[in-house]
Amino acid sequence: MLPSLRHRSYNCPIMTGKVAVLGGGVAGLSAAHELAERGFQVHVYERKPVLGGKARSMPVPGSGVGGRLDLPGEHGFRFFPGFYKHVTDTMARIPYGSGGNTFQNLVVATRILLARAGLSEITWLARTPRTLDDFRVFLLELLTPLGVPPDEAVFFVTRLLILATSCQARRTAEYENIRWWDFIEAPRMSRLYQSYLAQGMTRSLVAMRAEESSTRTVGYILLQLFYGLMSPDRVFDRLLAGPTNDVWIHPWTTYLEGLGVVFHRGARVSSIVAGSGKVTGVTLEDGTAVTADYYIAALPVEVMATLLTPELKQAAPSLANIGSLKTRWMNGIQFYLSEDLPLAHGHVIYLDSPWALTSISQRQFWTGVDLTRYGDGAVRGILSVDISDWEAPGSLTGKAARFCSADEIKAEVWHQLKQHLNDGSSTPIDDGRLLAWFLDPDIEFPNPGEATNAEPLLINTAGSLQLRPEAQVELENFFLASDYVRTYTDLACMEAANEAARRAVNCLLAASGSTAQPAALWPMDEPGFLKPFQEIDRIRFALHRPHSLALNG
Repeated sequence: MLPSLRHRSYNCPIMTGKVAVLGGGVAGLSAAHELAERGFQVHVYERKPVLGGKARSMPVPGSGVGGRLDLPGEHGFRFFPGFYKHVTDTMARIPYGSGGNTFQNLVVATRILLARAGLSEITWLARTPRTLDDFRVFLLELLTPLGVPPDEAVFFVTRLLILATSCQARRTAEYENIRWWDFIEAPRMSRLYQSYLAQGMTRSLVAMRAEESSTRTVGYILLQLFYGLMSPDRVFDRLLAGPTNDVWIHPWTTYLEGLGVVFHRGARVSSIVAGSGKVTGVTLEDGTAVTADYYIAALPVEVMATLLTPELKQAAPSLANIGSLKTRWMNGIQFYLSEDLPLAHGHVIYLDSPWALTSISQRQFWTGVDLTRYGDGAVRGILSVDISDWEAPGSLTGKAARFCSADEIKAEVWHQLKQHLNDGSSTPIDDGRLLAWFLDPDIEFPNPGEATNAEPLLINTAGSLQLRPEAQVELENFFLASDYVRTYTDLACMEAANEAARRAVNCLLAASGSTAQPAALWPMDEPGFLKPFQEIDRIRFALHRPHSLALNG
């Protein structure tokens, strides 16, 4: 539950300090929001001509005819799991329509469909565990239909229970440094175990490779998602009720402008200058000098890494390792259909798809959107697909996505959807239904046969936590707000970006001597019945003893 769905007023005096927020994605907008509501003068500098970063939607250029709107495209479909609290709290404070807010534009999904090539689909529904043994049975009931050998399924569930009942200290000291692939002992298991439990859910749900990603990140995000399935009073997933810009980003930027926030679009940062323990200025690519009392860098990791001069690293040593953090690709493609194709009232996970596909059928959630107003008026459904593995060879082309042309990517994704959904006489993926398609424009093709990605995604590899800084660094007026910052969320996503922004704002409030109320922060929720087991493990860890379940694992 959110603390409030109303506009929040802090009754703050107007501050005289100017804050330059570098980056206009979710992190930058979130920082601007918290600061503007507390009376600060905020200027946001965004390198693109549009705001919203990876969360934005975009029109498909030239697709609207006869006075209609261009078809709605996305970087990738928006996903708001039940454990998101920070970004949804912000949404609840963005006015929308007549007396509403953008949080009310989230629709709860009720199903998860697991699609497998050549096999029947599996639908997950909510259940209600009350004890640790209930939780074990719940997990086994979820995983048994996958066909994984029973002893391997039991082992995987035991691994999850070890994570669920471990103390925080063990999670950071031990699991952060273990690859998920090794923690669940995938090398000794069957192909189905590796394909479905080790790789399929990991790549599809959190866009990371089990072979390199931290157990602390993968394991606890998977548990959070499972917690969302456990009870009817919990939420697994929520989806937007329309194109992202229409129902979230545009109302948000309009609200912020009303609070006095100034947006500078097409303003690419070229350098950050530090001296005497503080940032003294920022230079834009066009030569413009930006000066402010405080600076918040809400830039993605790959952009921030290019700005780290030896002088800046020396002034703020905690920034020095940002360039060592790894990124991967997760980008979307939309298929525009002549008939609606609901598939499931929520996510479809294509468990053994080579490119780790997931999809959402948008129309069923866009109940207030008239699709005849878009394109040529013939579109009746939109299947939005995320591609999470750009390195594996495809089943049609035999090539990795990053070495395909745009047409080959479209053909390969469409083929993999057919493999998973067209069973016997049921052929929902029918060439005759496909009217048009749109690939995320962040995927560019400067050279034939090789794609580039303008906006990759941070990946939390094993042991990478030590490389990631806090929101407060060693410069008195410079703060970080991006998903690589250490947060409760610990995943490259909108929630982590929003939480990092709140942390940066709270550090700025302290540095400025402001008496304004700090931005709220929420740790991850976990079922209450796990607390006694976690306390037992806290004592065992303090005594340098292994987890009790690991002794029998």
